[in-house]
Amino acid sequence: MQPVADGMPNDALIVEDDPIIALDFEDTILGFGVKTVRTAQSVAKALALIAERPPDFALLDVSLVREKSFAIAERLDALKIPYAFVTGYGAEVRLPAAFANTPRLAKPYSTEALLALLNVRR
Repeated sequence: MQPVADGMPNDALIVEDDPIIALDFEDTILGFGVKTVRTAQSVAKALALIAERPPDFALLDVSLVREKSFAIAERLDALKIPYAFVTGYGAEVRLPAAFANTPRLAKPYSTEALLALLNVRR
């Protein structure tokens, strides 16, 4: 991971199946000073982007259209890249035990909560 001077990652990956939410995340994160933000709407696309160039940080929507983002989380864990799950189901969402301690961001999110996640990476 190569954070910029203020602690923000240089390159973030957003995995989100709703294009409006993905755009909102992208605009907000770029506003924080992250240099590049890439987005994917599926597990396959996200894994391809990670293979092409591993990000410094990732936000993973738990439930994509027809799949869950856990395969992406496993790949990020293997590469030791910090990430957080994003969910509209709040604390009620049940994650596999392997991800029990992974940071979560509830939708709708607050700018402050997102900023804190980016500054306190695992």
